[in-house]
Amino acid sequence: MIFINTGNWNELFIKNKAGLQLSTLTIEPPGNTVVVVCHGFTGSKEGGGRALEMGEALAGKGLSTVLFDFAGCGNSEGRFEDISLTGHADDLESVVTWCRQRDYSNIILNGRSFGGSTVVEYASRDSDIKAVCTWAAVARLEELFNKFAGQEISGPPDQLSAIHGDEGTIYLKNKFFYDLKQYNLLKAAASLDLRGLLIIHGSADESVPVEDARLLYEAAPEPKQLALIDGADHRFSDHIDQVWDSFFAWLMQLTSK
Repeated sequence: MIFINTGNWNELFIKNKAGLQLSTLTIEPPGNTVVVVCHGFTGSKEGGGRALEMGEALAGKGLSTVLFDFAGCGNSEGRFEDISLTGHADDLESVVTWCRQRDYSNIILNGRSFGGSTVVEYASRDSDIKAVCTWAAVARLEELFNKFAGQEISGPPDQLSAIHGDEGTIYLKNKFFYDLKQYNLLKAAASLDLRGLLIIHGSADESVPVEDARLLYEAAPEPKQLALIDGADHRFSDHIDQVWDSFFAWLMQLTSK
């Protein structure tokens, strides 16, 4: 595996189960704890630069960070129209496997929006994950994406359907919607076996209702925390410092045990 140094970050590619290369950035100070960050539905690993800043801040606290693009997103191989929750969870598994091969004994997952749904689903079946933090995670998957599509999707699995949102219209294969039907995020949350769960959500989230955060929190077992950021939108546009403060404080408490 080839590492390309880009300042404080190393760039590499991790192969997923389908043989596609996942574009990955790592920053790794000495230590056995790594935070694996999953981007949102139409996002990318850099998070407009904020994920890079966060990783560098975490490195200053002695925590490693892994950022990656899901297949079909950012600089990873694949097509966006082929994404699914199953595919995202498989990609995350490939990245977690890589972390274990690097001898990280404490793996913490952080996911934003649909990436938050992914980390909850994945962690519900990987009991070795230490902790999970979600930002604006989707709990009611079918309900939300049918709303974005304006209808309940039907038709051949490979047929494209439109989703309308703040970033315009995008197209996904119908199998994305069919794939969602097999998942129950509240049941997944209820089966989490973690040393810590932190759910962060903006009270003014215009895309994913704040009720989703409350539902996930109520479903999950202890230990758990719910941080509602007053006035914050889906992107935490003017509230990222508050999100980081909550996240970093939780991480420091978690890793000091």
